[in-house]
Amino acid sequence: MKTIDPHRAINHIIKSASAYAQAKAEVTYLEQFRKSKKAILFNNSIGNTIADRENFAYSHPEYLELLEGLRAAVEKAETLRWELIAAQARVDVWRSQEASNRNIDRSTQ
Repeated sequence: MKTIDPHRAINHIIKSASAYAQAKAEVTYLEQFRKSKKAILFNNSIGNTIADRENFAYSHPEYLELLEGLRAAVEKAETLRWELIAAQARVDVWRSQEASNRNIDRSTQ
């Protein structure tokens, strides 16, 4: 069985917290900016109908580029989130192992 170092896991959580917060902020910003970008492109359209203007906005290269950025930001945030969850799980497993070891020590005395 591999030994778990809880200090290493906790240090990882501490070091990754800021990066996760920044990635999450980027996701939130891009999700909100997406609405603004659509409105800007919608207003710049020369289409006569709402459907024409909406099609222009949604198919515009700038809007598609924003969606790619949003995809990358979500991927980064989710990767960091799951790394943090895994580090916390390591600490929890270590805690359980230590409790089991104490119980074994007590029962053999």
